[in-house]
Amino acid sequence: MLVKLMVRDGLTFKGIVNLEQKLQKNTTMNDVKDVVKLNTSELQTGMQRKASFKGHWEGKKFIKPTGATKRSITLEMKKGGLVGVVAPQTHYSPYLEYGTRFMTAQPFVKPAFFVQKHKFIKDLSRLVR
Repeated sequence: MLVKLMVRDGLTFKGIVNLEQKLQKNTTMNDVKDVVKLNTSELQTGMQRKASFKGHWEGKKFIKPTGATKRSITLEMKKGGLVGVVAPQTHYSPYLEYGTRFMTAQPFVKPAFFVQKHKFIKDLSRLVR
């Protein structure tokens, strides 16, 4: 399939009709929504798996982790299933992710996101082949 872009007196796409036909033949919006839902769910699971924290010191007292951040990681689907949002809901989760001057970072969002990002792109590209 050839998609050619020519610029002269505006924008002209050659072969775009073929691309549209192939996309319509190979996939439906429900397929795309299924991929978004699956990958959003897997991202939530990955973030929860990586959200195992060490605890912290408050003065001379060691505070054990409660698991509140891990339990607070929620999944929300938006825009009719085309957008998935996964986020921790504890107010202190950015401190865990990025650290502070008193506490080292314990990332759990970025690592899970970068693992899932590649799978998501692969799943979407499989739909248009």
